[in-house]
Amino acid sequence: MCRQVFGFRLAMIALAAPAALLNASPGLGVRLVGAAVVVTFMGSYVLFRDWERFGPLLLRHPTLLAVDTLFGSLLLISAGPDSTLAYVSVCTPLLAGIVYGWRGAAVFASLQSLILLLVQATLKDARAELAEALLLPGLCVITGAVGSTLRNLMLRFGTATQALTAVQARLAAAEAVSAERARLAREMHDSVAKTLHGVALAADGLANSADATRIDPALIKQQAELVARSARRAAAESRELLADLRRESDLGHTSDVLAELAARTHDFGARTGLRTTYHPTGDRTEQPPPVPPAVARQLLTIATEAMENAHRHAAATRLDVSAGVHGDVLSISVYDDGRGLPADTTLEELRRSGHFGLVGMVERAASVGAGIHIGQGTHPKGTEVRLELPLATPPPETGTL
Repeated sequence: MCRQVFGFRLAMIALAAPAALLNASPGLGVRLVGAAVVVTFMGSYVLFRDWERFGPLLLRHPTLLAVDTLFGSLLLISAGPDSTLAYVSVCTPLLAGIVYGWRGAAVFASLQSLILLLVQATLKDARAELAEALLLPGLCVITGAVGSTLRNLMLRFGTATQALTAVQARLAAAEAVSAERARLAREMHDSVAKTLHGVALAADGLANSADATRIDPALIKQQAELVARSARRAAAESRELLADLRRESDLGHTSDVLAELAARTHDFGARTGLRTTYHPTGDRTEQPPPVPPAVARQLLTIATEAMENAHRHAAATRLDVSAGVHGDVLSISVYDDGRGLPADTTLEELRRSGHFGLVGMVERAASVGAGIHIGQGTHPKGTEVRLELPLATPPPETGTL
């Protein structure tokens, strides 16, 4: 705002300078008026161009504005109060109010009003109307009050802006913490927690076998091996999770999602005994798309979670997994012929009831910009989990049940 005021002063001084020089007395008068033109014009130009650099100097030294006012009075005497320099005089209290507050506005408004009254008394007929003589001094008082008011408003606005910025920073930090907690909860729920639950069940079975009346060494050995395998699997999942998290920042590394999904489907069928088949589909089955490790991990975790849900909760007898690239979209589908989801199932209901498996799947898909659809789909029964990831521009976060 101060810069704009100085720009206005520059224009008014440039317009009034010729008249001031023509009306000045020859000799010393012309030199004084010329010096006043140079000082006021250059001072306004410097502050207009480099306010950030020279503005603090004006803030610390109010005498600089007083010197500028005195030089401006020489021009005002030479050019007359009817010239455009009258607007320069009115700008001085406005600047003082903005820069120094109400005290500075009062001082410079009084000084500028006194100068204007003296100039008018010297150059005008004494019989001039009082209202005309007090017009410019009154404007100086008004602009000084306006400058002081603008200063207070800007200071309050700055304080409110700082408070708003602080609140936004706290909200952003809280959202980041909440998002990180949700992410860690999904990782634990979908990997290590389930495996550790299996370890606990296997250990309970081993303990029951050891307490039996007739101890079967072969059964105990089999259950002990199951506990060992489950524990090793939990350790492997933990290492895999940590390795994937460390690789997230490596933009040059990519993962073969289709090959990894086929391997996981085969391992799932061998481990659970559920009839599971993998079908490559799409336009580029022989050339898998490059996918960053973080995105690949989320997609594979969703597919694995869908297979686990079908095995544990859907009473399925068959599981079909298909994946491929269709145009610019990577599509993954996991279908089971089980009992399916209830018709009135919603994400909010699942959150309230503590069933976070499907909720985590939707959140994971949204985190990588993939669309996810969970439901019967085009099949007569069962449940299909379909993922669609654009390989060029990710879509907005979507998730439907």
